[in-house]
Amino acid sequence: MGKGDRKTRKGKLTKGTFGVSRPKKKKKPQVEQSKGSKKKK
Repeated sequence: MGKGDRKTRKGKLTKGTFGVSRPKKKKKPQVEQSKGSKKKK
């Protein structure tokens, strides 16, 4: 168990892969809000 093991976190880091033990972080879709777009009455 270690650098060569694909099932462990350390193994994933060494191999440069992602999987169940080290899931990829999903990028949140950024909603751009322009300032001054709301009209005041």
